[in-house]
Amino acid sequence: MTIFLKNNSLKFLKYAKFLLLIIFASGCGSGNNNEPILINNYSHNNQWLEGIFLPEINYKNKCINPRIGNNPETNNTYYDVQGTYIDENNFLRSFSNNTYLWYNEIIDADPSLHSVENYFALLKAPHDRFHFTYPTEEWLQISQSGVTTGYGAIWINLSNRIFVAYTEPNSPATDIAINIERGDEVIEVDGINVNDAENSGQVSNALYPPTPNQTHTFLIKKRDSKDNKLVTMTSANITSSPVQSVKTIKTDTGNVGYFLFNDHIATSEKSIFDAITQLKSNNIVDLILDLRYNSGGYLAIANQLTYMIAGPTYTAGKSFETMKFNDKHLATNPITNEPIQAIPFYTKTIGLSSMDSNTDLPFLNLNLGENGYPRVFILTGNDTCSASESIINSLLGINIEVIQIGSVTCGKPYGFYPMDNCGTTYFTIQFKGINSIGFGDYSDGFKPRTSSLEANMPLGCIVEEDVQKLLGSIDENRFSAALHYRNTGSCPNNSLSRSIMNINSTNNKYKKINKLKKNIFLSNKIL
Repeated sequence: MTIFLKNNSLKFLKYAKFLLLIIFASGCGSGNNNEPILINNYSHNNQWLEGIFLPEINYKNKCINPRIGNNPETNNTYYDVQGTYIDENNFLRSFSNNTYLWYNEIIDADPSLHSVENYFALLKAPHDRFHFTYPTEEWLQISQSGVTTGYGAIWINLSNRIFVAYTEPNSPATDIAINIERGDEVIEVDGINVNDAENSGQVSNALYPPTPNQTHTFLIKKRDSKDNKLVTMTSANITSSPVQSVKTIKTDTGNVGYFLFNDHIATSEKSIFDAITQLKSNNIVDLILDLRYNSGGYLAIANQLTYMIAGPTYTAGKSFETMKFNDKHLATNPITNEPIQAIPFYTKTIGLSSMDSNTDLPFLNLNLGENGYPRVFILTGNDTCSASESIINSLLGINIEVIQIGSVTCGKPYGFYPMDNCGTTYFTIQFKGINSIGFGDYSDGFKPRTSSLEANMPLGCIVEEDVQKLLGSIDENRFSAALHYRNTGSCPNNSLSRSIMNINSTNNKYKKINKLKKNIFLSNKIL
């Protein structure tokens, strides 16, 4: 007799066999419950059966190289114990199956056949562009203090030409003898043309040094004089200044505030608090918020800034964002095990920075837009991502009139809970964020709307990047366009037609392109 079984039946038989092996093994031997149960030379926790997953807690902190001493994040002793690479892989396998947003698109692979690094790379959907890891110690340094390795010059690639987008103060790039500025162009690195394809690896390693104390020579074409200048810089640990160029512009119709916000890191809590306090004291009636280079970071910072823009009247009773997890977790957050609830707007500091917790946040009193709600101008770029897009989405969700000036944002409505295991922090997408009216489908990015049917998109204009002008200068393309729109209610004549926003996904030069290379933590939405 021939018996045909479908896949599910085969899995059941495998699982039944697995249980029988456990029962049989547990009934034999010394009866010491503290000893591992051995099956086919593995403990039963390491026996791979396709489609069968034990809880991730069974494998967590079982490490190839257990850490000793105190965890600097918690000040408690590390929980690591001796384990194997299969333990580490099994943790990732079970954790991903439980929490990953698209868990049912993962191809289940034998954890014993892959290194830990290679195995995590397999645990994602084919369309997922945002899967990454980071050494835990380095991630904590970046996320808490904004310290990264480099020269303090943030490079941007425009039409295969490398320019300086902006610089960090008190860095090698801004040393008086070097004096690199926005708009300066890199022509050669260590004598190699930046477009030399054969030596692109050397060029990249020099532009983005992985460690401090690496010295390289750059041929720079100055923005202002157009002269070439040869400079030598040594990489160092650079502390980010996430908020720059806070200023007030006086006009006949009231004061306009501006600031450049580059990174949602812990230290930006105080920086944004101080910037909004300063602009409020200057009685601004309009705000131009420059997010063109802000790729993301802590979602809590985006929450605070959104509240400071909108104020208590328009955020009362509204949600900043609600997280949607996979279909295994419709009511409970799989990371915190708490009921899923809408995240309210934060009205106080939360102690991410040097500030104390529970200090009331300042808020602005902005002019009303065409819809009768306050308005804000947001300058965007292809690198406006993740937590920055949450600012736009949450403002739109409470009817704040967002006027977008710039280019299409990157399109990343997804977020992570960082998960440390054995010294590596894993970032696997766990949720999608939706605003107060339930919208979160902006994977193609935010772009100025072309009709009333695009109610979830902002008003605004497409305006090209202008590295020939300093950021915060009123004659810089995007800043100038925002001021023009403020005065006239329309895009300037030299801006691109709104109709260009009907983007073809295959051939349009304004399709989103990641042009700015930042640390990967700073390019995501992190809880």
